[in-house]
Amino acid sequence: MNLPQSGFPRGFSAATLFTTVLLLSTLAGAQQLTAAPSPLHFGKVVTGQTTTLNVTLTNNASTSVTVNSVTNAPPFSVSSPSLPFTLVAGQSTQVGITFAPIALGITLHTIAFSTTASSSPLNVAVRGEGVTEWALTANPLTLAFGNVQTGSSVTLPVALTNSGTAAITISQGGAKGAGFSLSGLALPLLLAPGESYTFSASFSPQSAGPVSGTVWVSNPKNTVVRVALTGMGTAAGQLAITPANMNFGSVVDGGSASQSATLTATGASVTISSAKSSNSEFSLSGLALPVTLAAGQNASFTVAFSPQGTGAAAANLAFSSNASSGATATLAGTGIAPYSVSLSWDGSTSPVTGYNVYRSANTGGPYSKIYALDPNTSYTDNSVAGGNTYYYVTTAVNSTGQESAYSNQVTAVIP
Repeated sequence: MNLPQSGFPRGFSAATLFTTVLLLSTLAGAQQLTAAPSPLHFGKVVTGQTTTLNVTLTNNASTSVTVNSVTNAPPFSVSSPSLPFTLVAGQSTQVGITFAPIALGITLHTIAFSTTASSSPLNVAVRGEGVTEWALTANPLTLAFGNVQTGSSVTLPVALTNSGTAAITISQGGAKGAGFSLSGLALPLLLAPGESYTFSASFSPQSAGPVSGTVWVSNPKNTVVRVALTGMGTAAGQLAITPANMNFGSVVDGGSASQSATLTATGASVTISSAKSSNSEFSLSGLALPVTLAAGQNASFTVAFSPQGTGAAAANLAFSSNASSGATATLAGTGIAPYSVSLSWDGSTSPVTGYNVYRSANTGGPYSKIYALDPNTSYTDNSVAGGNTYYYVTTAVNSTGQESAYSNQVTAVIP
């Protein structure tokens, strides 16, 4: 509908009319097809010039809807896309609306989209002000954050520019709309002629669904400069660890044992930012972070247990992500004293200079020398590992270097 710009009944102001338009748009938003933001604020635009902002149309129902035509409301008009177009269930698209003021003052209108939705037409309230000169501008005039998962955040830049010939002080500013916030805007801000200043706007949705908002800055002597904000909150994914419990059993102090595991994202993509073990004896490898897993995608990693003493050890391996809930693996293991094999034998009845000790992983050899020419008749092998079986023989060496045949073989089983 076109709102009159003059001839208001007593007590019925332009602000009242705009509130009415906002109410109508809000009621329409409860239907199959919604528009965000609505109302769409263009702020100040110099007469004879044009500014285009985007409004996002979203089909919230389970069936398709077609936008057949639009009723423009000069000086506001739809500039893109071409009509008609169809949105399938759950789809969104951006529609460009242009403001080309030809007169001074605030203009309030409604652009009506004729659709196949039961609530047709879809009304989008628009507002702008034609001015002869306006020095403070924002770029861009609209920020579309797109789809952002709940628990995540997207940040985009906004630049303010003083295109006039006098300095401008910005004393007020903020963000409106659920999940929108500002950073880097230090107020009061003095902009010299021709100077620009960039700050950031962020969208951190707290729930699924379309959200609209506004960044605004002003000072007591100037009308507000606005940047329209739109975003779509989407449901967060889930992150699962397989296996969620890892027991490394008994591991020799100073040794190490490893197990493999898998992270899987379900429901929606998940970005894993970091991982932390509560015990330094358990460490993570094989996974470069941060990493984003699409829904259904998985990533493998390895956990190592390297005990630094004897006794039971436990830890939690926690992954930080934007998933709807935390993902933690429970780790356990026991450090034990190093294994060793103590050997002793009867000395030779003939004069010898020493004894050699040989070892093999197979009964009957072949054997490898692990200890050479020691006159003692005992030896401790500290280089054995759990779960293995070792076979030992010795030889005697006389003063001329002659070595005897192998002794009888002995067997050592390491648990």
